[in-house]
Amino acid sequence: MVPTLSLWLPVLLSAAAAFAASTVIHMLLGYHSRDYKRAPDEDGLLEALRGFDLAPGDYVAPKADSVKEMGSEEFRAKAERGPSVMLSVMPPGTGMSKQMTLWFLYCAVVSIFAGYVAAMANGPGAEYMDVFRYASITAFAGYALGAPIRSIWFGQSWGTTARNMLDGLIYALLTGGVFGWLWP
Repeated sequence: MVPTLSLWLPVLLSAAAAFAASTVIHMLLGYHSRDYKRAPDEDGLLEALRGFDLAPGDYVAPKADSVKEMGSEEFRAKAERGPSVMLSVMPPGTGMSKQMTLWFLYCAVVSIFAGYVAAMANGPGAEYMDVFRYASITAFAGYALGAPIRSIWFGQSWGTTARNMLDGLIYALLTGGVFGWLWP
């Protein structure tokens, strides 16, 4: 078995590769541009929401506080009337630096797990494809397999989910490639 600590370089480089790939995907390729729609009267919607002084957090409407309430005629009528909304509110002026930092840390965590699984399965000097296979599949689980949850439970379009899973596959292949290349 390869000691996990000896994998610090492939962990950092594979996290950097996934981070760089996500930057290219989101900033240059543009295939995520249709993931979210603009509200018809964006300024009016934002002004209306300001009036509620919503604290940062996640909201759903209509919302039942119990299973009993969810089964009530009143709640069902409200739900049928629509719309049903899930809303994430971020603090005013939220920039990208916090999200980018957290994204890199997430990439590093996925790489740590990918390296750990590859190390459990392969000894020192293992073949590139053996290391690649274990690191890639583990990274794919970390980057992509949670994506369908948003479509199943939150109504995200399956197209968006498919694009996110494609991104996860790209990040996973890069992760496996770096580990295969730099395996001790």
